Amino acid sequence: VQLVESGGGLVQPGGSLRLSCVVSGFTFSSYTMNWYRQAPGKERELVAAISSAAVYKNYADSVKGRFTISRDNAKRTVYLQMNSLKPEDTAVYYCNARATGRRDYWGQGTQVTVSS
Repeated sequence: VQLVESGGGLVQPGGSLRLSCVVSGFTFSSYTMNWYRQAPGKERELVAAISSAAVYKNYADSVKGRFTISRDNAKRTVYLQMNSLKPEDTAVYYCNARATGRRDYWGQGTQVTVSS
């Protein structure tokens, strides 16, 4: 099983980044996919979630209207489009796969730094 995130980096406030998470080793289309983030000294928090068929999407209040989660089941990939980035969005972003009755899977994380 692998979940490989990419797309992180350094961006100025107000800028945009698009994170990607490519998965292998399990039935991607059966899993809800989530993006979490963890800032230094803080607990990991759920940022966005998308159901297996992309019917349902949920966002943390802090990112609503700025972030968009999407998925391409054919490409086994989940995305997080992040616009209007703020310094408080600085964190390591993790891709997570979750399904009822099955174990969770996690990526290694990608660093996002928002700074001028």
